[in-house]
Amino acid sequence: MKKKYIIISALVLTGLFNQSCSEDFIDVAPTEQVSAEDLSLYNNNEGATNFVNSIYAKFLDWDMSTFSWIGVTSITSDDADKGSTPGDTGSDKDILDALTFTPSTPSFESLFSSNYQGINRANQALKYLPQLTNADQNLRNRLTGEAKFLRAFMYFTLVRSFGDVPLIDHVPVLGNEEDVDMQLTRKSKEEVYAFIEKDLLDAAAALPNKSEYGTADIGRATKGAAHALLAKVYLYQKKWQLAVDQCNLVTGYSLTPSFIEIYKVTGENNAESIFEIQGSGIETGKGIQQYTQVQGARGTGGWGWGFNTPTQNLYDAFTAEGDTERRDATIMKRGMTLYDGRVVGADADNPYYNYKAYSSAYTTQSSTDTNIRYLRYAEVLLIKAEALNELGQTSAAIPLLNQVRQRAKINDTTASSQADVRLAIWKERRLELAFEHDRWFDLVRTGQAESAMAANGKTFIVGKHEVFPLPQTFITEAKGRSKQNLNY
Repeated sequence: MKKKYIIISALVLTGLFNQSCSEDFIDVAPTEQVSAEDLSLYNNNEGATNFVNSIYAKFLDWDMSTFSWIGVTSITSDDADKGSTPGDTGSDKDILDALTFTPSTPSFESLFSSNYQGINRANQALKYLPQLTNADQNLRNRLTGEAKFLRAFMYFTLVRSFGDVPLIDHVPVLGNEEDVDMQLTRKSKEEVYAFIEKDLLDAAAALPNKSEYGTADIGRATKGAAHALLAKVYLYQKKWQLAVDQCNLVTGYSLTPSFIEIYKVTGENNAESIFEIQGSGIETGKGIQQYTQVQGARGTGGWGWGFNTPTQNLYDAFTAEGDTERRDATIMKRGMTLYDGRVVGADADNPYYNYKAYSSAYTTQSSTDTNIRYLRYAEVLLIKAEALNELGQTSAAIPLLNQVRQRAKINDTTASSQADVRLAIWKERRLELAFEHDRWFDLVRTGQAESAMAANGKTFIVGKHEVFPLPQTFITEAKGRSKQNLNY
């Protein structure tokens, strides 16, 4: 088996802690390697915490959260174009933009392998935490909940992207054929979703509320995050009542009055934030690798690579709704003065750029202080609204939709029938969550992908593009244990 691709079979922890060990996972940096030969080194609170810190640290990686992830979640969709310059393909971003990708398209291998590397770290943590008996039991219980939340988060990414995928639920034993099969045999998406649901239920039972964490632990997974992610998982499976039930358990959060404040450093981990990946520009290696840099304005007066640029279609969707509040907090324009006084060059290479990826203090650095907002209270309101509407409780759904609209300073919806409210909620998700890595998956799950892509000059092939192709390297390595997705 190629370690480069499925690294789950490694028994030693060398490389697991390739980030420094701090109780605040924001402070991880690639400075340390350890071995599992003597677990006594980690048989204390700090050692136990380090096992889980290493999972969080994976989300700072280029392959996990940056170029490939931006490509497959945004550039594929009607929200974004490749951007940059015509001659700069970004490895495969032109192919992703055109929806002409294949099993050999590099971004899919990065997406697939990086998430399994993170799952490996979670499995390692879940294996060794029970053995660290000198660590506080309550701490170990909480850390177990964090590991399960993060593992579920990664499997949700994989199942949405590829459909059926291998379900690796423990650290494999080298030479064990059953474990080889486990790593190379796809399980049905129904089995994967069931596994995700169990992990999140376990996590919700073990994790504290956000308010119970101290300052050093801001950003860690919480009970609210587990319930919110589980609500989203149920939404994708059309388990409407279960989605509502989970939304009802997400308490203690509120909408940020000014939309743009969410995306400033001062808005990180605020009252609306349920879960976000933490970036710090204070020390090299502690930000999400080049997340800001690759999406920054390019050319004269610019500071970045210019990829993942908002489409005219998205800009017009905001404008048609009278939604200048969210439009001007989501899309940077040529000649625009940003909230910190910086002016986007009037001769920048592209007309629009992703404002949500912007960092004021670390504009050009590879490591910045920008966080990725993954779960916000606004989305919980929209999940609950959608689920209630599908249950026939349209009158209860409308006020939730309007809460989100009112924060955006636009009029309440005029939709009243179940069908119209459904479309209004879907449109609201687009405007509210643009560039937060959901648009492609939303289009697929709601059946809008073919028409939305056509409106943006792309061809979505029904029966093929609902899932991405599995990397050819995995199919080759599987040696018949797994087949490629249909029509690839």
